[in-house]
Amino acid sequence: MITSVLVANRGEIACRVFRTCRELGIRTVAVHSDADENALHARVADTAVRLPGAAPAETYLRGDLIVKAAVAAGADAVHPGYGFLSENADFARAVLDAGLVWIGPPPRAIEVMASKTRAKKLMNIAGLSEVTEADLPVLVKAAAGGGGRGMRVVRRLADLDAELAAARAEAASAFGDGEVFVEPYVENGRHVEVQILADTHGTVWTLGTRDCSLQRRHQKVIEEAPAPGLEPGLTAELYEMAVRAAHFTSYVGAGTVEFLVTADGRAHFLEMNTRLQVEHPVTEAVFGIDLVALQLRVAEGHALDAEPPRPRGHAVEARLYAEDPARDWAPQTGTLHRLAVPDGVRLDTGYTDGDPIGVHYDPMLAKVVVHAPTRAEAVRALAGALDRAEIHGPVTNRDLLARSLRHAEFAAARMDTGFYDRHLTDLTPPAPDPYAPLAAALADAHGRSRFGGWRNLPSQPQTKRYLMAGEEHEVRYRHTRQGLTADGVRVVHVEARLVVLEVDGVRRKFEVARYGGDQVYVGATALTALPRFPDPTAHHAPGSLLAPMPGTVVRVVEGLAEGTAVRAGEPLIWLEAMKMQHRITAPVTGTLTALHAVPGRQVEVGALLAVVQEEVQES
Repeated sequence: MITSVLVANRGEIACRVFRTCRELGIRTVAVHSDADENALHARVADTAVRLPGAAPAETYLRGDLIVKAAVAAGADAVHPGYGFLSENADFARAVLDAGLVWIGPPPRAIEVMASKTRAKKLMNIAGLSEVTEADLPVLVKAAAGGGGRGMRVVRRLADLDAELAAARAEAASAFGDGEVFVEPYVENGRHVEVQILADTHGTVWTLGTRDCSLQRRHQKVIEEAPAPGLEPGLTAELYEMAVRAAHFTSYVGAGTVEFLVTADGRAHFLEMNTRLQVEHPVTEAVFGIDLVALQLRVAEGHALDAEPPRPRGHAVEARLYAEDPARDWAPQTGTLHRLAVPDGVRLDTGYTDGDPIGVHYDPMLAKVVVHAPTRAEAVRALAGALDRAEIHGPVTNRDLLARSLRHAEFAAARMDTGFYDRHLTDLTPPAPDPYAPLAAALADAHGRSRFGGWRNLPSQPQTKRYLMAGEEHEVRYRHTRQGLTADGVRVVHVEARLVVLEVDGVRRKFEVARYGGDQVYVGATALTALPRFPDPTAHHAPGSLLAPMPGTVVRVVEGLAEGTAVRAGEPLIWLEAMKMQHRITAPVTGTLTALHAVPGRQVEVGALLAVVQEEVQES
């Protein structure tokens, strides 16, 4: 019987596994990098072991260090989570060779299926060995791992070599394996998958389908179970292929078989993930099970029941990311001051109030999950929960998630993997509350009356400036004998954390939170209080390339130097942040006059990387 589990992972999934272990009376062991020394998963575990360094290659991808940590901490089992080494057969063997229980499939099954190239051969599906114009578009994919890393859509043959190089680098950084392959890219299909669970006694459960079609950069954003609108015959076909894949590999444990379903209902095998998926909570909600607990039981040698539980209702999950969808999904960093969802809503997270969001790992903050009797009810409830969630800190994709759930295409279950390609612009306009600055100013003024006693002179209007959604807003209010007042509204009630205004006869409540003096949140609207007298600010020369996020310079285009001629839109510099690579392109056509980016150098957001002087066109 398992008594102590080390989770070879971090963040949300480590916390998720620990939760089940605590419920079962199993001791927990965390591993953490130096960057994660005070991370939630390291704090909630019974024991934590340091992995020196910060980069994944130095820490969470070092299987030898993790096995040593398990032995040193007295763990008798290792759970790999997802990502990192979760689909690394050599790591699974090292765990077993150390006399520990591996909570996952046999190494041979991982070896066959975790490499997408070998899995496709097993399922009699060939990739592309040579790419021609006739094959375009194609998809470059990492052979190991997932989560959208090491994936690139190539639409021009001239871009193939560069995209192969970028995909290899990203895959090596994320998974420790730079192998990639090329396959045809199916435009606007649905991403549908089947959850399986197998024991050591020959039983294989199929635990329904999931739809994960809403994706950005090939990484899932919203998932649901069951996948809506599938014909019974197609569902049966997907189940059959999933069970066949399990039997082919003598599979044990939890796994997911993924497919791309075309508009005419044809299913294309994509891959088998030999691990627990990020989106497993929706399956747990629909089937009323704990997949982690079942993984532990299977690892202990227990047999599954002959049939799985019957499904009930519908579940939807939204991944909350610290990123700005309106700025090419740029990752965001900073302090997460507050993260809370309404009662009754499942929140899986690796963060708590006050935690820093750094640059080293994935930008996912949490998963928000709702279960209801019907799909429509689940979608409505999740959108409402996102609206009411308290998320104070870096910019997130919260508004995008809520708007996506309410989009007519999603509501009608007509979504596909091209959803954000078509609708992102419409889903990302800023929509701040126009009364938020006034509410913030009134809350700030609460208790700071200008009057030391009764006065008959009228109060001069007070002004306060805020930055909201990238624009400056100035508000005016007055201190009077009756209290605080403002033009155009009736001020009903003011205190430091709550303001009530009556606008056109409608009474509205505004909850106000302040952090560090200048960061203010009024409901879901983020504001920055500006100084009364703005200081002169430094400005950059036209054509400056600024780091859109903190990260590490991983590449500068070959031959780039001062005096180099560049074209507008040409990639010049690559930054790595939160395990993804981001291209910095020339803003104009002209000549490079300054280059400050050096591979390996850490840069902060707004750092000057290079300057391109625009080419002057003679009339």
